[in-house]
Amino acid sequence: MKIKTSELSVVCGPTSKLPELTSPEIAFAGRSNVGKSSLINSLLNRKNLARTSSNPGKTVTINFYEVNEVFYLVDLPGYGYAKASLEARAKWGKMIEKYLRTREQLRAVILLIDIRHAPTKDDVMMFEWITSNGLEPIIAVTKLDKIKRSQKDKQIKLIKETLGIKSYKERTGQDIKIVPFSSVTKTGREELLDIIEDLIKEDETSD
Repeated sequence: MKIKTSELSVVCGPTSKLPELTSPEIAFAGRSNVGKSSLINSLLNRKNLARTSSNPGKTVTINFYEVNEVFYLVDLPGYGYAKASLEARAKWGKMIEKYLRTREQLRAVILLIDIRHAPTKDDVMMFEWITSNGLEPIIAVTKLDKIKRSQKDKQIKLIKETLGIKSYKERTGQDIKIVPFSSVTKTGREELLDIIEDLIKEDETSD
């Protein structure tokens, strides 16, 4: 997929009504500091379109980026910031859950997991939210450049085991796409764009 245009179109806060859009949406979810903004910027070939908050855990917004005037990449609030208050964590949960349950045009959720660590309880919960809402989960394993090549397979196996991907496949018969990604080396960029393009094409075919 060639990215021709991209812009921040809509920003929704905790009390905002979600926008009435008709184009397909691909959402991105992940804990704070997992590299979500860097991944989105890398996909769109932009340096600072998606910006990292200077106050992680405090800024609670859903950001809609219109791409090629055809679809939206949707940046969900980063969750799991250790120093965030219980009130802030509750806001994350409510906003994300509302979005996942009500967006008819949502085609898939790309869940970001830091390859250096096992998924957290929040990551597992997010994975279960995605699957329980009948959505297709795609795992982007971020910060690939931060580990040695020899550690890659071991870490991906750990992520699969912690998320319960084997049991998910046994229940549904569906494979889950796992894309190792680095915003530094651009590894995984084309693969993710191809996945998104296929999802958009499926949407056009079904219309």
